[in-house]
Amino acid sequence: MHLYNQELIAPCGMNCGICIGHLRDRKPCGGCFKKEDVNKPKHCRSCSIANCELLKKTESGLCFECEKYPCTRLKNLDKRYRLKYGMSMIGNLDFIKDAGIENFIQYEEERWKCKNCGSGLCVHRDFCLNCNAERIKSKF
Repeated sequence: MHLYNQELIAPCGMNCGICIGHLRDRKPCGGCFKKEDVNKPKHCRSCSIANCELLKKTESGLCFECEKYPCTRLKNLDKRYRLKYGMSMIGNLDFIKDAGIENFIQYEEERWKCKNCGSGLCVHRDFCLNCNAERIKSKF
């Protein structure tokens, strides 16, 4: 299970590879692009951003191509993640828009690597799930 690939980037800019739902040992979630994933949490299956009708008009399926970008729903989600987890969905989407998805994925590989043991980090935890080292929240 690779944490950093294009199929794990949600429409909102979330890297599902760093989500606790994807990283859990039992019944891991496949990410937002896998619509029929039975392991996906209910709140993710019913996400108003991932299920937005305007996304169907975009080529990439990512919110930055939407005519309403950034919409109120995305702004609210972004604010919550910036305050609680030190990560910006809008920042992620702007990075993808400016530098491309491949460069974003390379950036994510370094950004979410434990400085202590090299394992992938979880955005929803303040510590490495492998070695328990403290995760330093980045400036988005």
